[in-house]
Amino acid sequence: MKQTRSQETKSPSQLIDARIQELGDWRGEMLSRLRSLVKQADPEVVEEWKWRGVPVWSHDGLICTGETYKNVVKMTFAKGASLKDPSRLFNSSLEGNTRRAIDFHEGDKINENALKALVRAAVSLNKANANK
Repeated sequence: MKQTRSQETKSPSQLIDARIQELGDWRGEMLSRLRSLVKQADPEVVEEWKWRGVPVWSHDGLICTGETYKNVVKMTFAKGASLKDPSRLFNSSLEGNTRRAIDFHEGDKINENALKALVRAAVSLNKANANK
């Protein structure tokens, strides 16, 4: 998605709202639900819009992104390899040393409590690194 002049004047939250509307299908619904869960897990989260159109959530550093593709909504955790994942939510990008991702497909049920715990763990990790 190429940025237009009107996008340059919109807040990241407005741009994310527009992306959700633009998708107009299950991916928009999924992105909206994931966004809501991130905000519930961390009411102080900062929404950003980076890399030519990727929703990003940060708190003392990047927490995760919400990328949309044709068949998947991918939630990538910047420091996912350092997070405990007892519910085994991570199902993508498992081979690297830093990031981990969760691919959500149409019809997938979200383990909301586990996802919010993962977001809170990412925030805690960011805070710990910020205090060093």
